[in-house]
Amino acid sequence: MAEKTKDHAQHYDNGAFSKPHKPCRTCTDFQSWMKAQPNPKGKSRTVGLDVTELEQKNHDCPLDKDELGRNTWSFLHTMAAYFPEKPSIKQQTDMKSLINIFSNFYPCEYCASDLRTDMKDYPPDTSGQKELSLWFCKIHNKVNKKLGKPEFDCDKVDERWKDGWKDGSCG
Repeated sequence: MAEKTKDHAQHYDNGAFSKPHKPCRTCTDFQSWMKAQPNPKGKSRTVGLDVTELEQKNHDCPLDKDELGRNTWSFLHTMAAYFPEKPSIKQQTDMKSLINIFSNFYPCEYCASDLRTDMKDYPPDTSGQKELSLWFCKIHNKVNKKLGKPEFDCDKVDERWKDGWKDGSCG
């Protein structure tokens, strides 16, 4: 059975890990994925390189689980930040549809399944920009908590994803 770490793709089923699975690139961080790949004789591995070297060597490669997650959360939070303050019924319905469809096609099936489960317990709130931003923040924090990562202060979503930090560091 593959060793589970907070950096490795994890899937929870009622609080327990699911059965071991063959690692896929979008479900696994790069180094764990590389370790699981066959190592042809005489070929060097990139495992052991620091993060900067990995990013430089793999900037044009398919995204791994961590890169996909960061980019996806950036997109979703930014989309929520620019959602209308007072959306029409159609805009609300369309956003709920987008989130539901997204949860069916996200490339990491374990992550997608986990999101669908969370959405059953805590459906998307598309009643306005602040509500949607808060919903994404809470869902993101649920994921962060499961992965042992720090939670984000949801009072700061507009600073982080729309207006920029109050200290002016975003220019």
